[in-house]
Amino acid sequence: MTRRALYFTAPGEVDLREEPIPEPAADQLLVRTELSAISPGTELLVYNGNVPTELAADSNLDALSGSLSYPLKYGYAAVGVVEAVGDGVDADWLGRRVFAFHPHESHFCATVEELHPIPEGISAEQATLLPTVETAATLVQDGAPKLGERVVVFGQGLVGLVTTALLGGFPVERLVTVDYSADRRARSRDLGATRSVDPDDLGDALALPGESTDDGQLASSEPVGADLTYELSGNPEALDAAVSATGYDGRIVVGSWYGTKPTELDLGGRFHRSRISLSSSQVSTIDPSLRGRWDRERRMDLAWQTLVDRELGELLTDRYPLTEAPAAYDALAASTDGMVGTLFSYNGTK
Repeated sequence: MTRRALYFTAPGEVDLREEPIPEPAADQLLVRTELSAISPGTELLVYNGNVPTELAADSNLDALSGSLSYPLKYGYAAVGVVEAVGDGVDADWLGRRVFAFHPHESHFCATVEELHPIPEGISAEQATLLPTVETAATLVQDGAPKLGERVVVFGQGLVGLVTTALLGGFPVERLVTVDYSADRRARSRDLGATRSVDPDDLGDALALPGESTDDGQLASSEPVGADLTYELSGNPEALDAAVSATGYDGRIVVGSWYGTKPTELDLGGRFHRSRISLSSSQVSTIDPSLRGRWDRERRMDLAWQTLVDRELGELLTDRYPLTEAPAAYDALAASTDGMVGTLFSYNGTK
C-alpha cells in the first residue's frame, strides 16, 4: 500500500509522490486524510520561492521541523480519520475524526498530542479552518481593540476575512477593511465591516463628518487616522499605506509574513512624530501579557467554539483533488479576486 505526498520541488513546481504508508509506532496513530486546506499566504511564498531556506518550516511542530529548502513537504491543515493505532495507544481512537497540523499527504502517523479530535457539529470542511481561526484570534488578542476605536484591516484574504469576522463583534466606532477585490470587499461587509474600500478610497472612509454647508450638504473633512491598523495583505507595499492610515499614538499589528520579499518602509515622515507603535503578530506564541491566563489549549478551544458559532464555511471557495495540485497552486498564484479558501480532497473527486 502506498500514500500520496505533495512536495514543493522548485519555485513554481510541485510533485505528487507515491510512498509506502508508514506503520504507526507504539505511541502513534495512522490517519487517513480526507481534506487538507492550502494556506494561501505562506504556501504561496513557499511555492514561489520567497522564503528563507535556512529557516525551519515551524520549529513548534514536529511534522514541519525541517528547513524550507527544496524539496519539502508543507501544509498545516489536515483533517482525517484514525485507521490504526500503535500498541501503546487506546483503541478508542479508531474511527475518530481528527485535525492535525500536517503537510498534504493521504496518510500520516502522529502522536495523540499532535491530533485534535473534531467536536460534534463541525464538518470536515469547517475543521480545515481551525488554523485560520486560531491565527485570527491571535491577531485580535495582540491588537486589543478598545471601545469606540477606529480599526482598519488591510487585506481580505482568508486570514483577513476571519479576522474581520472576529473584530465585527467588538463595539468599535468603525471597522474599515481594504482590498483590491470587489468580491472580497463584499464578503468583508457580510462578516461585519462597517465599510470596505479599494485602497485608493481609504482616505474618504476614514474621514470624519464635516460641518453642514448652506445647501445642507456636508463639507469635506480631513481623514483621521485609525487607532488600530492590521496589515494582513501579504504585500510589503501595504505596510507604508498602513502607516499612513494610522493616527497619532496608533497601533499597527503586522500579521503578514513577507518571506524574502524586500520591504521598504518610510519611517522618516509622520511615523516618527506620531508615536505610532509597530508590532508583529505570529500564532506560534501567545502575547506575554496574556500568558498567565491563556495557553495554547485555551486558544484552541476558543477557535473550535468560533467554528461552531460562526458560519465561515462559505470562505472555502475552491476544491481540487490532490492529483490536480499543480493547477490549484497556479490558480492561487494568478488569482486576484474570487478565490479565498482552497481545499484538497483525497478521494479522487472534487
